Amino acid sequence: MAASTSTLNVPSLNPKLSSSLSISSTAQFSISSLSLRAAHGRGSRRFVVLATGGLDAKPTVLVAEKLGAAGLDLLKEFANVDCSYNLSPEELNTKISLCDALIVRSGTKVSREVFESSGGRLKVVGRAGVGIDNVDLAAATEHGCLVVNAPTANTVAAAEHGIALLAAMARNVAQADASVKAGKWLRNKYVGVSLVGKTLAVMGFGKVGTEVARRAKGLGMHVIAHDPYAPADRARAIGVELVTFDEAIATADFISLHMPLTPTTSKMLNDETFGKMKKGVRIVNVARGGVIDEEALVRALDSGIVAQAALDVFTKEPPSPESKLVQHENVIVTPHLGASTVEAQEGVAIEIAEAVVGALKGELASTAVNAPMVPAEVLSELKPYVILAEKLGRLAVQLVTGGSGVKSVKVTYASARAPDDLDTRVLRAMITKGIIEPISSVFVNLVNADFTAKQRGVRITEERILLDGSPEAPLDSIQVQIANVESKFASAISDTGEIRVEGRVKDGVPHLTRVGSFEVDVSLEGSIILCRQVDQPGMIGKVGSILGQENVNVSFMSVGRIAPRKQAVMAIGVDDQPSKESLQRIGEIPAVEEIVFLKL
Repeated sequence: MAASTSTLNVPSLNPKLSSSLSISSTAQFSISSLSLRAAHGRGSRRFVVLATGGLDAKPTVLVAEKLGAAGLDLLKEFANVDCSYNLSPEELNTKISLCDALIVRSGTKVSREVFESSGGRLKVVGRAGVGIDNVDLAAATEHGCLVVNAPTANTVAAAEHGIALLAAMARNVAQADASVKAGKWLRNKYVGVSLVGKTLAVMGFGKVGTEVARRAKGLGMHVIAHDPYAPADRARAIGVELVTFDEAIATADFISLHMPLTPTTSKMLNDETFGKMKKGVRIVNVARGGVIDEEALVRALDSGIVAQAALDVFTKEPPSPESKLVQHENVIVTPHLGASTVEAQEGVAIEIAEAVVGALKGELASTAVNAPMVPAEVLSELKPYVILAEKLGRLAVQLVTGGSGVKSVKVTYASARAPDDLDTRVLRAMITKGIIEPISSVFVNLVNADFTAKQRGVRITEERILLDGSPEAPLDSIQVQIANVESKFASAISDTGEIRVEGRVKDGVPHLTRVGSFEVDVSLEGSIILCRQVDQPGMIGKVGSILGQENVNVSFMSVGRIAPRKQAVMAIGVDDQPSKESLQRIGEIPAVEEIVFLKL
């Protein structure tokens, strides 16, 4: 067998951890079970876990900007909906502490103060659209708040608007229209340029950029694209060549912008980059206003480097009526209409409502922005191992006593599958949840698991052991070790000095199969009593009798021993928590050397 090791410095958790994830003072979600839900065929089937379980009361969803009626109807079937538009930052901060979810468009800033003001109640922020630059993702992650968007419903609408601006700009449609309405007939003044045979550089080859490229190819344009994250095979499939940024802007006759606004893309088109462009280039922007230095664009227009620009977005919206850019005779403008079709507005409303309701229900959010995405089929296959991972984490941390706290955790996955065929991100998050929740006041979910561990100084390393045999099952076993700590159950210490627990999934049910150096076999249902004893006849009967007298049901019992009549560890699965007196009586049996109760 071969082992490969990767080290991960994991963050720490922020809200409170128990085996439930609090959504409100009256609603609790259990994360011990998972359910699967796809977004009605939109886009690829990719999902992320938030929580699962039942609701004791309706959650409250704050809709801070106008949302289509179809989306509101979906929300009202599940939640109390508060439609409060045009809130000031102060009003939003005051209202948010009463809300479990928030839905915004591009006009509302969801800042760190919003998450802090929520007091931990806000669990989902839904962005009705694609861009999420108005949401503080770092703050959302710290506070364990899932951020979802609606990336597919307005894709076609935005692409169509980009093409409309492209053609209108090339043929001076807006200027000619205004001229005719002013009583003029200036045919010679508004001679345009053809699109056929011209080179279009699509800057940002995501969903919208790809659709713009498809349509531009249909117009007879030669299309190139720049996107450092786009796969070359996807571009080749529609006849688009991926090139460098400098090559794209230097060779293009038309440039269409489709990148998000990030620190890297802010003012990406500036005096320097305009200076590298072909003289007479034409620019379309239906992405984000901030990606263009607007003052530099005015200078480029005045100098003739940029012949024309067609803009749907601006750094500040709405722009000043006196803006030199807006008033420039070679610029056509629209008031952020990229997603403004009847079909797109309804689609976005439905898509974001489904995402928010699904997340609040504890289903899998298909459009999560700040959490790792896991394919639905992978998550379905890993479901029993997800439960096993969390319970092993809970068992391991309950065995810790004294010392400087949990700082070093090693997780070992034994599998016959190659590393590329085994996605362990969800498993790692659930182990983190299991380790941190029982000893802190933090809520842990897939969103904030890595962040929480890092903040608490917990270093998690992962090792994969490649086994021979059939890779039909994703995993043979998961082992969790906690180093540099003392244990309240000495037998849980391995030969190398760490607390060690190991488990497997048998017939779909998680089992504990090793404690320290002792092999056991007990179903991880209910809770567990571990006893170290001298192996001798009658021990199972004595322990069972004490538990039976208190009406504590034993679901499973297993004994692992070094050798006959030597030391052994008895693992007892119980449905109820025994009293301290019963545990003390078991501990007073002469052959019992130590005992510990572990709550799952």
